[in-house]
Amino acid sequence: MPSSPPLKACPFIRVSKQGVLLSIHVQPRAAHTACVGIHGEALKIRIAAAPVKGAANRELIRFLADELSLPTAAVRIESGEGGRDKRVHVEGTTALHVMTRLMPKGMAKE
Repeated sequence: MPSSPPLKACPFIRVSKQGVLLSIHVQPRAAHTACVGIHGEALKIRIAAAPVKGAANRELIRFLADELSLPTAAVRIESGEGGRDKRVHVEGTTALHVMTRLMPKGMAKE
């Protein structure tokens, strides 16, 4: 099986054939965009955009693409576009890469 020990500790990441599927909880209208930790079984990301006309979703896609050094076309919201809880598919990356790039310092070992 291709699962590794860190994945068992991270219920918000699922490995797919082309990349990973992330469970994300967003908090719109934040002072700045940042990944701040875990919210239940989802990765919590504060978004510096209002949830108006898709602005928060576009900011989430931009943030994930930038943090993971991927093109924005590699990041796609699969479900939850109208809510705070989202499932985001990220192509061309691994679960380990996502964890090391997105997890706040000190949380990746929990």
